[in-house]
Amino acid sequence: MRNARGWDGLIRFVAGLDTMEGMTPPVEQLIAQSTSELVQIDLTPRKPAAKPAWLKAKAPMGETFHNLKKMARELNLHTVCESAQCPNIGECWNQKSATFMMLGNLCTRRCGFCAVPKGKPEPIDFDEPRRVAYAVAQLGLAHAVITSVNRDDDNVGAARAFVSVIEEIRMQAPGCRVEVLTPDFQGNEEALRLVVAARPEILNHNIETVPRLYRVAKSGGRYEKSLRFLQHAKELAAEMFSDRDGDQIVTKTGIIVGMGEEMHELLAVFRDLADRKVDILTIGQYLRPSRDHLPMARYYTPEEFAFLKHEAVGMGFKHVESGPLVRSSYHAQEQAESTGLAAPVKFNANSY
Repeated sequence: MRNARGWDGLIRFVAGLDTMEGMTPPVEQLIAQSTSELVQIDLTPRKPAAKPAWLKAKAPMGETFHNLKKMARELNLHTVCESAQCPNIGECWNQKSATFMMLGNLCTRRCGFCAVPKGKPEPIDFDEPRRVAYAVAQLGLAHAVITSVNRDDDNVGAARAFVSVIEEIRMQAPGCRVEVLTPDFQGNEEALRLVVAARPEILNHNIETVPRLYRVAKSGGRYEKSLRFLQHAKELAAEMFSDRDGDQIVTKTGIIVGMGEEMHELLAVFRDLADRKVDILTIGQYLRPSRDHLPMARYYTPEEFAFLKHEAVGMGFKHVESGPLVRSSYHAQEQAESTGLAAPVKFNANSY
């Protein structure tokens, strides 16, 4: 467990690794100095800083909220809304909008910003996609968002579960648009091919942060690997499908701000994503889940979020959702509709 000062030291150390070549004192000495800083413990009580007014969300309540929670429990399903402590859970659930999280509730990675529990997961439950689709049908959703924990123990199995949930939703809730928010599958080509071939209307994979912070923020992830994932999804779709010229699949990604990145680093990431023809970008504020997670460097103001949106739109994204409470699936249906690209794929029973 690291305290706030330890996390700060680790971030400064990792951020400097790529620029140490040719410097004195030697890297070994710098490592020793940084390591010694990591074990310092500050026991001074600190009064938490009050959240700005623009970060206050409605408390979860109401009949619709409780009915959805009851359904999830009865079907033994998880939602990322609960597991990731999303601040919008009250608003979204009362509008019958929830993001279902498959492949269990234990992630095989330990990302420094994420509240989803970590540990050794159970075997993949391949009946789970059917239950998720049933919930989607019961809720009468027009746009379903499905995500998962990382399953680095079985990337191809995880991809097959995504394929199954897309097929099940098409059968049980025909006309419902399907958005999948997937892990990077550790760059596994077969896994990505399986998901693209199932043809979700939107394929989402979150970039999360700037390259300099990847080693402390996104455990097991690589910036270049995530960029390649988003680019290759477009390439595979163009190879597999020809009926929607140039728009065979809509890609989407999200980034959270406030972990210590600089504005110029964010804009560089936006350019990288735009160069890979990513269609939808979401930008939201990082909120530290606990003292065991990365410290928050600062709150971004609504004006800064407006600036980031303006810059990203100018780079060519079809839609940019930017704001303090924005999360990847926040207003996902409206995001998809605004692009004019993500028309629901027609169900064909003969294809299953």
